[in-house]
Amino acid sequence: MKTNEYSGFVLSLFLLLLLTLTLSCSGRPGKAVKPEAAPVSNETEQQSARLIKMLSPVENEEFKIGNKIKLSLVPEADNRPPDSVMISFDGRQISVLKSEPWEYLIPAEFTNTTGRKSVKAVAYRDKRYQTVTLFIIVYSDITPGSNGFKVVHAYPHDEEAFTQGLFYDNGFLYEGTGQEAGSSLREVELETGKVLRQHHLESSLFGEGITLYRDRIYQVTWQNKVGFVYDKTTFRQINKIYYQVQGWGLTTMNDKIVMSDGSNVLYFFEPELFTVVSRIEVYDHEKKIDQLNELEYINGEIWANIWMSDLIARIDPATGKVNSYVNLTTLYPEAKRRETGADVLNGIAYDPEGKRIFVTGKRWPRLYEIKVTE
Repeated sequence: MKTNEYSGFVLSLFLLLLLTLTLSCSGRPGKAVKPEAAPVSNETEQQSARLIKMLSPVENEEFKIGNKIKLSLVPEADNRPPDSVMISFDGRQISVLKSEPWEYLIPAEFTNTTGRKSVKAVAYRDKRYQTVTLFIIVYSDITPGSNGFKVVHAYPHDEEAFTQGLFYDNGFLYEGTGQEAGSSLREVELETGKVLRQHHLESSLFGEGITLYRDRIYQVTWQNKVGFVYDKTTFRQINKIYYQVQGWGLTTMNDKIVMSDGSNVLYFFEPELFTVVSRIEVYDHEKKIDQLNELEYINGEIWANIWMSDLIARIDPATGKVNSYVNLTTLYPEAKRRETGADVLNGIAYDPEGKRIFVTGKRWPRLYEIKVTE
């Protein structure tokens, strides 16, 4: 073999070996490369660490608005103390403890709303950690008053109207009615009860609360998780809205729309995109107040019909506590309702200029203007 032929042979062999190594390392056909072992997650180890116990508060312990809450922790037996403990209340980080005593007094400023609140402590040591979470309940710090009423005027009301939503604007009532194959949006003449305009919902939809925001009427449905936005002047549908809970009552509070879902929770929506921006849980001094239904915003309070009762709860929207109850048991007594086939009290409307409050019920023959008494 000539020298130049030999050199060419060596070069070809070298290139062949190089190509083989390249293919093997790239995962293509060639000599198999043993993969590296996958890293082992230490999440299980971290989560199973037993570093602390929470002595106080205890699960479902009861407090009042404005109470301070003593958080007390101890290291687990046979363990050295944690390096640090992060403290959170109601989803907000509020402190970090780094040495004994493993205690913290949650300030009163954090218990300024009613509801079921989480208390969480996350203990760290080296690369391990442990999370301890429990829930406490914050009740109202006042005993709600009881308001009576007197009837100022009674107006005719369509006995076929299964009233689910109600508001007053510029001399007219607007009413949302329910029942499948019977749900509607109506403009009603106050003095006569005459239906001036009516928009019918699809037969599969059960209409619920309505409210006015600027020049648009919002209407939700019960279980379909869809609602509608209408032009107030024409009742033309201009948009759909969606939400993740049941739709019950609606009202407008400043630049937010408030919705109930039959529980003790009120949701505050941004009207344009209809996204939840905040929520409150409603409690009085001894219990949560659920089955909140039709809503109306009146002089800084949210008034809510309590379904299957003759009570209206007057709710502080900043704290969630019930300021007082309006008892309308004698307005249209149960015995008379049975005679006419009427259903429960439901429907509150307010005329801010005339300072008039209107109430009615499902299939009631009358709509009442009332004055609340202390």
